[in-house]
Amino acid sequence: MSKFIYAFEEGQQSMKDLLGGKGANLSEMMRLGLPVPNGFTITTEACIEYLEKGGLSDEVKSELQEQLEALYAKTAKKFSDDSLLLVSVRSGAKISMPGMMDTILNLGLNDKNVEKLANNTNDARFAYDCYRRLLQMFGQVVYEIPMHAFESYFNDFKKQKNYTTDADIPAEDLKTICERFKDIYTEEVYKPFPQEPLDQLNEAIEAVFKSWNNDRARIYRELNEIPHDIGTAVNVQEMVFGNSGEKSGTGVAFTRNPSTGENKLYGEYLLNAQGEDVVAGIRTPKEIETLNTQMPAVYQAFVDVTHKLEEHYHDMQDIEFTIEDEKLFILQTRNGKRTAKAAMKIAVDMVEEGVLSKEEAISKVESKSIDQLLHPAFDAKALEEAEVISHIGLPASPGAATGKVVFSAADAKAQAEAGEKVILVRPETSPEDIEGMIASEAIVTTHGGMTSHAAVVARGMGKCCVTGCSDLDIDTKNKTVKFPTGELAEGDIISVDGSTGHIYHGEVQTTNAEHSTEFEQFMTWTDEVARLKVRMNAETEQDIAAGYEFGAVGIGLVRTEHMFFGEERLIQMRRFIIASNHDERVAALDELKKYQAEDFEKIFRLSGERPTIVRLLDPPLHEFVPREREEVEAVAGQLGLSVEKLGRRILELQEVNPMLGHRGCRLAITYPELYEMQVEAMMTSVQKLKEEGINCQPEIMIPLVSTIKEFTNLKEIIVKKINELNITVDYKIGTMIETPRACLIAGDLAEECDFFSFGTNDLTQLTYGFSRDDAGKFINDYMNDDILAIDPFQTLDVDGIGRLIKIAVEQAKSVKPDIKIGVCGELGGDPKSINYFNTLTIDYVSCSPYRVPGARLAAAQSK
Repeated sequence: MSKFIYAFEEGQQSMKDLLGGKGANLSEMMRLGLPVPNGFTITTEACIEYLEKGGLSDEVKSELQEQLEALYAKTAKKFSDDSLLLVSVRSGAKISMPGMMDTILNLGLNDKNVEKLANNTNDARFAYDCYRRLLQMFGQVVYEIPMHAFESYFNDFKKQKNYTTDADIPAEDLKTICERFKDIYTEEVYKPFPQEPLDQLNEAIEAVFKSWNNDRARIYRELNEIPHDIGTAVNVQEMVFGNSGEKSGTGVAFTRNPSTGENKLYGEYLLNAQGEDVVAGIRTPKEIETLNTQMPAVYQAFVDVTHKLEEHYHDMQDIEFTIEDEKLFILQTRNGKRTAKAAMKIAVDMVEEGVLSKEEAISKVESKSIDQLLHPAFDAKALEEAEVISHIGLPASPGAATGKVVFSAADAKAQAEAGEKVILVRPETSPEDIEGMIASEAIVTTHGGMTSHAAVVARGMGKCCVTGCSDLDIDTKNKTVKFPTGELAEGDIISVDGSTGHIYHGEVQTTNAEHSTEFEQFMTWTDEVARLKVRMNAETEQDIAAGYEFGAVGIGLVRTEHMFFGEERLIQMRRFIIASNHDERVAALDELKKYQAEDFEKIFRLSGERPTIVRLLDPPLHEFVPREREEVEAVAGQLGLSVEKLGRRILELQEVNPMLGHRGCRLAITYPELYEMQVEAMMTSVQKLKEEGINCQPEIMIPLVSTIKEFTNLKEIIVKKINELNITVDYKIGTMIETPRACLIAGDLAEECDFFSFGTNDLTQLTYGFSRDDAGKFINDYMNDDILAIDPFQTLDVDGIGRLIKIAVEQAKSVKPDIKIGVCGELGGDPKSINYFNTLTIDYVSCSPYRVPGARLAAAQSK
């Protein structure tokens, strides 16, 4: 029989799957002797059972009653008793989802109990402040009453009474507010606020379980690749009160700076406040060091706790705490979300401090996060000339972004989908804004600090964010932003610097990112640990230079078709296409050969002695011909043809399924002179460089092979051409495995090939029968309906495509153990796919230049 509820003292850190991250860490902290309020955790298994059955089972209800009785005994308090137990109800999944799930505080209050709390504390203002918070949270979380139904009245009330802060509201006015909040229940959901604490608790637990499947939680899980089937735990914990006066407070702190990685306590707190006030961004909090002045003993106790937790978990911690009458309580700890820059510094520092090994440090950095380090920042000179809109914001998440101002998540999403770059500007963000935050280039808020919702979520996304811009007046209704020297309207362009907190009018020029010494050191460690090597897919000088700067060991794919679209080159390519005989085709190709030779010389010069795979022409010829009538007329004039003749040739090239048609090696079977030209241009360039003392490693790739004869016929043509040129350089000839048939005959192909590289884009397309250009129209429906767990064009389908690749690799290595095998499709840069490739005897993956560092880290993290 399963156990569905565990008291905190019954659990431990290793039970994260069952107790969720929050519950497991609460249990672990209690085992460490830290000041954790008593409570219990309802397991993720109970959540999954609830979602399947649609209700709490009798077993869960029975265990709940037993745990409540035990909690009464531990706390010497009880629901509705004079001693008065109040609890918080918080979600906590195995994988942290900051701000995505639901929380209810002060549960157990009702019309009678609020008076008991007032009498027990001799503070009616405090008691009714707790009650109005419960009414708001319970109404929103359990009954789904829109928060604005409460907030609009609450804010109007404060304005009418000229109250600046929530703490200014006296007890009698809070009573009035509570009465109005109870009326909202009957107006919005036609039933009263439940007065029985046990009813409140049961409804709250069910609401938290239901919140696992709310829209914002599902979107967050999809964004962060968190499984949908693991469920959330529920933590029920004795309340401690940070809103019980000026000797109480609440805060959030990181043991190191989550933006820079500096080894210094970093956080914020509010006096006379309760849990959600800090992260909600409603009041601007104070820096954690200020607590040392206001409550030095509490501050020192907290510092001691932070050292103990970081030492225990071997990682930077994100800690939530409450102070009640100068007594410290720890409500949560978890591995802190951090920027990639901070993650690098923290990992390297902890190795140097002797806290972590290199292998452990590598495991602490998310491979996807490295992308944050590789993008441009604002140019220093351009910033000197830029008009500053705000300079007092907090640098909540680094980066540099430019876009049009929008005021709502819905507008951000709509305009981004229309191709616009937008900046979401709001007083503060909430979990409901998640889709708009994803769609935006950056987020700007007037309220909130470094641990507000906007800050935490943006850092997790690697999204530029500035919070606390109190010199801005954001009017979301009229869609304006007033700043000290002017006003912005929706659609105006601003630039946001998440590294400084500054905001500028208009577009500001950017410069390439610079790597820190920590980055270089960390990436060196990844190469020491990783088995898989990482090459790049690149053919332009800029991309190749970037890829080698990012640590690529060679080029895994040069796509030669990209070399034919310059104006003069395209004319000659079109002459080749419309040629009516062999001599005309060769004449056009001779002109193209000059351009190809120049290109190859630049590419191989940049590569030097590193291996470089050149894929011979792959796309169908129709991609090079004009489509629109005006363009057809212009091209006909360039080529000296009649429009009719060119039109007929274009019609001849049309195919019903061009990606399954006359392309890849099939082109060269029909027109062998095409590959002969490319090989001659390539090898003469390599020979020239050899004479300069540069010994290049050319690897010639024949694409889209499905039969042995396709490969051997073309290989014979290529070798013959190279022999005719009297080339004395070493070279290899291989193929791209991108058809299911090629996978199944890989052993036979290996006898003829010097290397393989899997083209996962076409292999996925041809195995599924999905057009990769059109699958986007329905692939999300497949994932939403659980027909597919992942988009197979983004992450490897291990059961299908992965199995084909495994068959091919095993066959090839059994025939030729030293054959080099790589992956050069988009999946070569995907961390989850890389983890699978590392289980095979594949030698390298290849990806776009800016994905190289992430791929290197993913290779080091693979097991």
